[in-house]
Amino acid sequence: MLPRPRPFATALFLLLTAAVSGDTVPVDWMMVAKIREEGLQHSQVMDFESYMTDVLGARLTLSKDMQRAQVWVEGTMKQIGLTNVVAEPFMDYGVTWDNEYVSLHMLTPDYTPMLGYPIAYTRGTDGRQVAEAVIVDLQVLGDLEKYRGTLRGKAVLVTPPVPIDMAALTSGMPRRTQAELDSLQRVVIAPARPAPPRTVRNPETLLAEEKLAFYEAEGVAVVVQCESGWLAAVRGYGRPGARADGWSRAGMLASPVVVAITPEHYNRMYRTLKRNIPVTIEFEVRNRIGEQTEQAMNVVGEIPGSDLKDQIVMIGAHFDTWQASPNASDNTSGVAVALEAARILKAVGAKPRRTIRVVLWGGEEQGLFGSRAYVRQHFGNPYDSTVGAKPGYEKLSVYFNQDYGPGQYQGIYLQGNEQARAMLAAWMAPFADFGMTVVSNQSVGSTDHVSFDEVGLPGFQFLQDRAPGGGGHTNLDFYDTIQRDDMMKNAVVMASYAYHAAMADTRVPRKTVR
Repeated sequence: MLPRPRPFATALFLLLTAAVSGDTVPVDWMMVAKIREEGLQHSQVMDFESYMTDVLGARLTLSKDMQRAQVWVEGTMKQIGLTNVVAEPFMDYGVTWDNEYVSLHMLTPDYTPMLGYPIAYTRGTDGRQVAEAVIVDLQVLGDLEKYRGTLRGKAVLVTPPVPIDMAALTSGMPRRTQAELDSLQRVVIAPARPAPPRTVRNPETLLAEEKLAFYEAEGVAVVVQCESGWLAAVRGYGRPGARADGWSRAGMLASPVVVAITPEHYNRMYRTLKRNIPVTIEFEVRNRIGEQTEQAMNVVGEIPGSDLKDQIVMIGAHFDTWQASPNASDNTSGVAVALEAARILKAVGAKPRRTIRVVLWGGEEQGLFGSRAYVRQHFGNPYDSTVGAKPGYEKLSVYFNQDYGPGQYQGIYLQGNEQARAMLAAWMAPFADFGMTVVSNQSVGSTDHVSFDEVGLPGFQFLQDRAPGGGGHTNLDFYDTIQRDDMMKNAVVMASYAYHAAMADTRVPRKTVR
């Protein structure tokens, strides 16, 4: 015999259920149905993804490739029906840099083609070259004399051999388990992040840019490195010191040629050299370097609002990538989802009260430059007395971001903003069948919602599943690894969140900052 329910417990359960189901925060179920129908039955998200990865390719900030892609995305926004579409400059970034060709081969003791890419913001070779490979281990100032006068014309291997991550090969990328999701939900007191320990640089230790300057002064033919533990993956970013010299033409031309290669090729050469067997490589790198400083851009488009049109709801993703692949997951997937969310809203005839603004950021990979500059220019910063809060600060309701790959949304991170919990949870209720159920009070960083959150504005990153096959920041990040169903669902959710935030009677609440 089942125990008879207590009236108080039953009432409490119904109250909590009502709050979660959206009875206290309005949910437009008819509009949700239209959004779901359009996004799940007539989706174009993978068409956006395919064009950007297959045709446009890599989009390094302020590269000619990025400029070409921004022209395309402006046209696409207009075709969708967005208004006030503009490429908005956010800083004098430096000169353009594009890799046009790379060829790498080990000639002796055995021939093999090698897979690699140049590090961004470095110069290319003067045609095809052949060089003897040597291992160089520069750590402190005293090491310089050991190698001085010995490296001219050499291919220098400058990083230690890299262990291959066998777990990635044998287990792949597991999806989040229910236990993991439950733990994210149960952590009601977000763990405080400890202050980083104070560090004092040893003046004897060589900086990465000091090592490069030494290699260039010594006349090395090429610097070869490997920082990837994945089989067949090249992981390479920007030249050390590029940010400090403002991505300048002079800095790029003063750099040695630097290439990153796969661990299996790098480790093979390294082991062979350790046997005192000579290794010879052939290489050619063509990098196109701009002549003058240009401005980096964000791309903006809008769905205009009505009675609250001066208030803003924002959705977005970073458009820039690194140079070694089309970067299908990081972050072409986020761009495709944001574009598809906007397309869905236009297709269903949404008439938002607040203006919905789509922004595709530049400069994220180099340090959130595009979004931080945008926030500073349009909204200000009340915590910085030299900037202050601008009139637009009170006009923003919320910003929703996608990064962290193409994995399906399973919830949202509150960034510690408990006051927004009820609203964000209510808007989640229509997507329980997607598996979107978690509201975590934890904070995540390293992408563009941080630019809003750090000045007290509501900025949120969706909590995403781990997606199999993703090769972010490597040469392996292609369209073929993207899960179509995840992308379609994400666009539907983003469109619905943007719509409900634009229609709400109040702005998304802001967290208390002390």
